[in-house]
Amino acid sequence: MEKIKRIVKKVCTKEVISYIIFGVLTTVVNIIVSYILKAIFKVEGNIASTIGIICSILFAYFTNRKWVFESKANKAKEKWIEFGKFILGRAFTMVIEIIGVFLLNDVIHMLYGLFSDNIAYLINKCIITVIVIILNFFISKFFAFKK
Repeated sequence: MEKIKRIVKKVCTKEVISYIIFGVLTTVVNIIVSYILKAIFKVEGNIASTIGIICSILFAYFTNRKWVFESKANKAKEKWIEFGKFILGRAFTMVIEIIGVFLLNDVIHMLYGLFSDNIAYLINKCIITVIVIILNFFISKFFAFKK
């Protein structure tokens, strides 16, 4: 039991908890922007989704920079380099997500046959999303916002 407490204490840092909170808010930004564009402004679905993703990535950058990783970059050049690294990291994990979903669903057909096709897809998408979230944390911490 003591070992579990040490692991939880090591993992549940202010940084990790902040990352989770702002990650949820980032997802909310994505969904709300996409929905408003599609439902109210009648923007085509894929375009609304793309704009929602861009808005959520920008939201994630600013919240991660200030409140999660507490960046010390002050000069404009430092901030632009940090921003570029953040975007590069997100582009990398987007590719990982696309390839991962493709591999799980279309190549190895993981969970197909055990569940309906839609449920198998959803579970596989969630598995890859968890991997991407973890990768985004480490890329942000050790690449984009490294101290």
